[in-house]
Amino acid sequence: MPTRLNPYLNFNGNARQAIEFYHSVFGGELTTSTYADGGMPHDPADKDKIMHGQLISPSGYWLMASDSPPGMPFTPGNTMTVSLSGDNEAELRGYWDKLAAGGNIIMPLEKAPWGDSFGMLADKFGTPWMVNITGAGNA
Repeated sequence: MPTRLNPYLNFNGNARQAIEFYHSVFGGELTTSTYADGGMPHDPADKDKIMHGQLISPSGYWLMASDSPPGMPFTPGNTMTVSLSGDNEAELRGYWDKLAAGGNIIMPLEKAPWGDSFGMLADKFGTPWMVNITGAGNA
């Protein structure tokens, strides 16, 4: 297996809803395990929180997520951005539209100075995304 860079997203009790949302956007194979499934020491109130979620898309990229454990600080969206890029305009615009639903568009997906189409948004969970469509400068 080649080395991969896997975005890993942390949530504050809503990781299941978030990773299921991303599954609805990207499709693919989704697996989740809770703190109880993992045999991790936990407060009984946290037993159903996600210890590890993993989404493998049909395009071959991976997205991982978990709920922050109790006592661990949680600050959404300020430590990473997920970047989607490629030349399949229909696929990437489809992702953009789904991610933008209920979110906040920071920079519309439109022609960029470098000739591609580029946009930035924060989805409804506060996760920042960048989308770059190579060669789609006519959008």
